[in-house]
Amino acid sequence: MPKDYPRSDRIASQIQRELALLVQNAVKDPRLSSPSILEVEVTRDLSQAKVYFSVLDPEDAPQSLKALNHASGFMQREIGKVLKSRITPRLKFIYDDSNIRGRTLSELIDSAVAKDLSRSGE
Repeated sequence: MPKDYPRSDRIASQIQRELALLVQNAVKDPRLSSPSILEVEVTRDLSQAKVYFSVLDPEDAPQSLKALNHASGFMQREIGKVLKSRITPRLKFIYDDSNIRGRTLSELIDSAVAKDLSRSGE
């Protein structure tokens, strides 16, 4: 019988919670502009974890990425203390701008609809 909630998913959600706390409380890098940890994907062998994050200002993304990569060793060690697992996944941070692209597309659609309504009302 297959498991409904694989171990890698459980570890990914735990890593996401711990990273959010670490970024908020423990990492004191001035380059970080309050990133949000959106999702964590862990490989089946638990060797790597892709950490997707977002920031409020897209211009701060490159600096935040550098700061997170710089602090990844510290965060991996802290997560290893909490996980109680033989293997602690190596953290790879990836900037996710899908919410910004979604907002831009939504604004484009709204403006096109408004333009069509103004033309049909003439």
